[in-house]
Amino acid sequence: MIAFVFPGQGAQKVGMGKSLADDFPICRQTLAEADEALGEALSTLCFEGPEERLLLTENTQPAILAVSVAVHRLVESEGVRARFAAGHSLGEYSAHVAAGTLSFADALRTVRRRGRYMQEAVPVGEGAMAAILGLDAADVGRACEEAAAASGQVVSPANLNAPGQVVIAGHAAAVALAGERAKALGAKRVIPLAVSAPFHCALMKPAEERLAPELRALSASNPRIPVVANVDAEPKLDAAGAIEALVRQVSSPVRWEDVVRRLIADGARTFVELGPGAVLAGLIKKIDRGVKVVSVEDPTTFSSALSQLRAES
Repeated sequence: MIAFVFPGQGAQKVGMGKSLADDFPICRQTLAEADEALGEALSTLCFEGPEERLLLTENTQPAILAVSVAVHRLVESEGVRARFAAGHSLGEYSAHVAAGTLSFADALRTVRRRGRYMQEAVPVGEGAMAAILGLDAADVGRACEEAAAASGQVVSPANLNAPGQVVIAGHAAAVALAGERAKALGAKRVIPLAVSAPFHCALMKPAEERLAPELRALSASNPRIPVVANVDAEPKLDAAGAIEALVRQVSSPVRWEDVVRRLIADGARTFVELGPGAVLAGLIKKIDRGVKVVSVEDPTTFSSALSQLRAES
């Protein structure tokens, strides 16, 4: 069985979606819809940059969503269907567009505000994120607890991505201290991340509180296929549950390893990453080498993936 998975922030790159729009009318039309929904040329920003504008969180999030939905529509237009969906952070919105929970236009406008609210929740420079490699999640949690207690600041696991790969987030000084504690506990590497805000931690509560009423006001439908949520790795089968998971997601850790393990437990054997980059493919292979993973982001990867996917959908 196939699971569609959708990337989150960090997958963006100038030029994304251009070859798809050049080669496939369905992708060109999808990106034109995004421009119309936002009242600006998002597609031009994706195709041409400049990179500094694409990297602004309020632009990055709708840009990745638009390209991901374009790829999804292309794949489905060839008869490929999934039994499940999931997305990493922002990607959960793409998953809900794919599942019919949210309209494309509503999702675009919502993630633009989500990005803005997340950026505004913490003054630039006060927050930080870092990847902790080679240490299990329990020990990363311990390092964060010790650093938080010592500093009186916020730091906690933000992305539980794969075995030995956990991202932490919080106040900059507390993140640095947690990194030192993690090294003392045996972490192989601590890599500071070039991000504009400390996502998926308690410092994002103001953003969650601003976004919550807007999410709850959206017209949402029950997903056509289960969407496994970041917050609890549980499949969301109804509109209300899907929306509440998106609300909680803003300040809660992304439990990506648990999401993938749940999809596998429910029968997923082929994971198809739809959108820019191949970050999720790498993470999924670290979680379970026994599953098939395919990434589709341009005409070349689409062509190579299609024959495999048609046989399995």
